Amino acid sequence: MQEWLNHNFGYVFPFFFLTLWLFITYWIALLGGWRLLSKRFRATGPFSGQKWYMQSAAMRWSSHYGNILTVGANSDGLFLVPFILFRAWHPPLFVPWSDITARSKTLLFFFPMVELRLGSIEQVPFTIRASLAARLESAAGESWPMNTKRFLTSPPPPIS
Repeated sequence: MQEWLNHNFGYVFPFFFLTLWLFITYWIALLGGWRLLSKRFRATGPFSGQKWYMQSAAMRWSSHYGNILTVGANSDGLFLVPFILFRAWHPPLFVPWSDITARSKTLLFFFPMVELRLGSIEQVPFTIRASLAARLESAAGESWPMNTKRFLTSPPPPIS
């Protein structure tokens, strides 16, 4: 067996690697919630609106998409698609703003973040930097989920 593997490693390894890659991307999509969201929010056509490339986000169960997302927004909703190498089981998504809620949070006491909950039923967390959320808010206009608008556009009111 060892001798066979030594002679055929160059042929076997690509299939092993591809199988492992597909298995891992499947589990990330499943655990993170992307597969759940794709059942209802799969993008059906080209997206027209502002897009930001190489963005990061975190989803459920510590699924992290580091610098591989294209995130877009317009007045109708939020567009998400990963870089092509990570697209297995991650189809492009378009989630209407009416199916998104948002709240601000702080990571490790220093980093302002915004958690979007995608899907009124699914409630999949999608945590992004506040700077990206501000760009999304600008592109969404009046459609942006109201509960973080004050956080992103103006200082909070004084506590009485």
